Amino acid sequence: MSDDKKGRRASPGRLLVTSLLLFLLLAGITALVLYLVYRPSKPRFTVSAAAIYDISNASSQANAISTSMQFTLVIRNPNDRASVFYDRISAYVSYRNQPITPPAALPPMFQEKDSTVAISPVLGGGFVPISGDVAAGLATDQAYGVVGLRLVLLGRLRYKSGPFRSNWYGMYVRCDMLTGFRKGVTGPVPLLGEPECKVDT
Repeated sequence: MSDDKKGRRASPGRLLVTSLLLFLLLAGITALVLYLVYRPSKPRFTVSAAAIYDISNASSQANAISTSMQFTLVIRNPNDRASVFYDRISAYVSYRNQPITPPAALPPMFQEKDSTVAISPVLGGGFVPISGDVAAGLATDQAYGVVGLRLVLLGRLRYKSGPFRSNWYGMYVRCDMLTGFRKGVTGPVPLLGEPECKVDT
């Protein structure tokens, strides 16, 4: 058989492979463009206000603390093409990396694109075991009038961009703040400096 005939017989196979490669290339470019257009940014969290109603270690249990606190948390969705669903959210407060409030479940939430919402959960109630070092440090800081706290939110979120919905992503938010709080004074407390919130998804 001549080389010309072999070349003519192989042409449909080469055409099919070329067409398939071209299709895959175009599909990849389309997926990249959609990703760049709809790629969401993480929401931003800010603590705008705090109130401390009770910090008490008067318990029958040694080294246990009961607290009641409220924080106003402003959540900003910076995406102008993606809305955000939040689910399975819980919040607690820690001091020196040790929880001083039990976890509180928060309701699911939907946030429109390019919007800001505020939530004000009340945290505390019931006694939480703490170490002796934490109890002593908290008493010292209250006497000094400045208490460093961390507000922690755990949960999951997903994005909706046009017809697309992302998978659920784990969410871990930690907001470190210094509060002007003295023992015996209850209610709103000043936030010293700008509380910094970090968001991991």
